[in-house]
Amino acid sequence: MQSPEVKAFFDEATYTVSYVVTDPETNHCAIIDSVLDYDPNSGRTSKTSADAVISYIKRRNLSVDWVLETHVHADHLSAAPYLQQQLGGQMAIGEHITTVQAVFGRLFNAGTDFCRDGSQFDRLLTDGDEFSVGNIQAKAIHTPGHTPACMTYLIGDAGFVGDTLFMPDFGTARVDFPGGDASTLFNSIQKIFTLPDQTRLFMCHDYKAPGRDYYSWETTVAEEKAKNIHVGSGTSEQEFIKMRTTRDQQLDMPRLILPSVQVNMRAGDLPPADENGVRYLKIPVDAI
Repeated sequence: MQSPEVKAFFDEATYTVSYVVTDPETNHCAIIDSVLDYDPNSGRTSKTSADAVISYIKRRNLSVDWVLETHVHADHLSAAPYLQQQLGGQMAIGEHITTVQAVFGRLFNAGTDFCRDGSQFDRLLTDGDEFSVGNIQAKAIHTPGHTPACMTYLIGDAGFVGDTLFMPDFGTARVDFPGGDASTLFNSIQKIFTLPDQTRLFMCHDYKAPGRDYYSWETTVAEEKAKNIHVGSGTSEQEFIKMRTTRDQQLDMPRLILPSVQVNMRAGDLPPADENGVRYLKIPVDAI
């Protein structure tokens, strides 16, 4: 199986890992789950994280084929439009983005100017869609449960699982967001587990599991099947549902969920400016 080169960029402020995935034969690449820096105290954005990705790509003289999102993130803002503007490539996400846009478009009362058809992206990927990064074959795998639109991108021997899985010692994603479902997530993970054992898996986040004093974001299918504390070692669907439901009831909402979803449902664009030229993010009160 073809093996891409994977460069990780870790944003400690949001515990997010972004990736540049490169075909070493052609120097073509994909960017996955980028970060736009956001200070919730001031409402200011900055491009430090995205510029690090740009610097790496330009230094390596890479050509960007894709700017990919695994899902509509609730914990960081996407820098996809900025990266596309600077580097090119097609912006893509799973086709069920339309479901997420419908739900959050209502929550934030986004109005008729906000399109809920996914047209903010260049391509909406369906389960099983094939594409390429340079000469490396890639496949989109629909892995919902955390959100309805979650996708895993299998690029050669490397799988990018978004928030579906975490490192084996940390477990799995929460399912208490709109459209989330524990049974659906369990079955999505089983799809990932059918990949070859040696398949490299790359996480979108790491929070340092208890007892581990360093960040980690790469594992394998074999390690996840054997050691994942939530779903490995033959855990049944009913056991997983009970664990996940109980655990999610104890979790706080992500710190940046309100700004993140408003921006990411628009493919990383900020809401349009008001009459005074200022862009605003809404805070729904007692609504979630």
